[in-house]
Amino acid sequence: MIQAVLFDFGGVITTSPFDNFALLEERRGVPADTIRKINSTDPDTNAWAQYERNDVGVAGFCELFESEASALGFDIAGQDVLDCLKTEIRPFMVDAVRKIRDSFRTAMLTNNFSAGDDPGSGSHGEAKQLFEVIIESSKAGVRKPTPRFYELACEALDVEPSACVFLDDLGINLKPARAMGMTTIKVVDPHVALAELSDILELELT
Repeated sequence: MIQAVLFDFGGVITTSPFDNFALLEERRGVPADTIRKINSTDPDTNAWAQYERNDVGVAGFCELFESEASALGFDIAGQDVLDCLKTEIRPFMVDAVRKIRDSFRTAMLTNNFSAGDDPGSGSHGEAKQLFEVIIESSKAGVRKPTPRFYELACEALDVEPSACVFLDDLGINLKPARAMGMTTIKVVDPHVALAELSDILELELT
């Protein structure tokens, strides 16, 4: 029986920063998905991973990222990448969370930074307050897809992984959750994802 619903934040509750990456790549005249390629190379030790674990600050990230980009033959400013993290709340997702939390435990599981995309103010902060539990990589010191990250959420909610549904826009983050026994939904089209979640929870969300 499902007892808890776990949500990624960026790309699920908010619009996706990947759309902003694509616009930056177009402006810089580099191939599509270049930024995602850089951020997925050496995924446990690269600039992106270190920044999400709060191992380095903004200056450290920019220096490391620019070096990684240069090694692949690209000139992309690290600060421009961080500026892409400015996203917009999806009101219909917020409405869905409000409905869900009346009957199910809720948690937000986000790889984030101590600065930049931290949803701590304005509409992002209001959305953050909807969740019973929040697990943030910048505070936990681990990040998705490390299994420990999901374990922290289950421990905080006092539920078994098999009692959870987890929504994320990245398949790499869903794989370990699914291996732990969670029901997973990949958010490509958020409206389609909500319809799938509605069926699982037997709750009208759309």
